[in-house]
Amino acid sequence: MTFLATMAAIAALQGGWTWTLYEDGPLVLANEIPDTPQLKAILECNPGSGVARLDLFGPTSSGIATIASGTATATGQSEAAADHQSVALRTDHPVFGQFLVTGELDVAVAGAHQAVAVQPTHLAKLRRFAELCSG
Repeated sequence: MTFLATMAAIAALQGGWTWTLYEDGPLVLANEIPDTPQLKAILECNPGSGVARLDLFGPTSSGIATIASGTATATGQSEAAADHQSVALRTDHPVFGQFLVTGELDVAVAGAHQAVAVQPTHLAKLRRFAELCSG
């Protein structure tokens, strides 16, 4: 298999979605198709703030969110916008720590679940994001 065929196969498996870390201005880790307006999820923080905001694109709900990763859970307030919902997470909370290890996070609001999955090849970006957000 050639290099281009291998890259095409990887892109097909990922559906074109990737995680990109932007370190200019507020820190942003986006699950996106690069160079398009298509987003699945965005993690954003001010460097050293210790708090990350997670925006999930798709179905939206406001209310109390249950956030889970591994065996850790947390609750937070979910705010809905026209095309996404947002929830804040402390970067020193055990659920965020489990997210750094597993790459998996589930946000449930009023029985509706949205999952975030960071593939193992992108976990270093998630850990760098957490490191910069935590200060």
